[in-house]
Amino acid sequence: MDIQYHTDRAISEAEFVDLLRRSTLAERRPVDDPKCIQAMLRHADLLCTAWDGPRLVGVARSVTDFEYCCYLSDLAVDQAYQKRGIGKKLIELTQSKLGARANLILLAAPKAVDYYPKIGFDAHPSAWILPSGKRVL
Repeated sequence: MDIQYHTDRAISEAEFVDLLRRSTLAERRPVDDPKCIQAMLRHADLLCTAWDGPRLVGVARSVTDFEYCCYLSDLAVDQAYQKRGIGKKLIELTQSKLGARANLILLAAPKAVDYYPKIGFDAHPSAWILPSGKRVL
C-alpha cells in the first residue's frame, strides 16, 4: 500500500461525499445538500488528503487561524483503509501546517470517541455547542 498525502490537492464535491459515505461520517454530514458540501470545501482553511492512486481514501478538513487554534471539523478514512495509520498521519500532516502554539480541537464522532485518547488527545470538560436553529438565550 503506497498512500500519498497532500495538502495542496483539491478534491471535488463528489469525491468528498463519496469518501464521507465510505467512512460512515456521512451519517452526520449534509451529503444530500450540494450547496453546503461546496461551502464546506470552499471555506476550509486546510485540507489534508490521502490517496491510493487516483482514489481518495482519507481527508482531514480544518478551519484555522494557523497560529492559535485549528478546528479539525472532518477526519474521514475509507472503512476499507482504517486501522492502517492513515487518520493519524492526516492529523500529523495537519499539525505540520500549524504554528507551534496552535491547539488542535475536534468533536469526536460517537464511533470514534475511543480513538482520540489512544493517539494523544486530551478530553476537554468544558466544550459547548449551540446547535443550528437554536438561539442564544
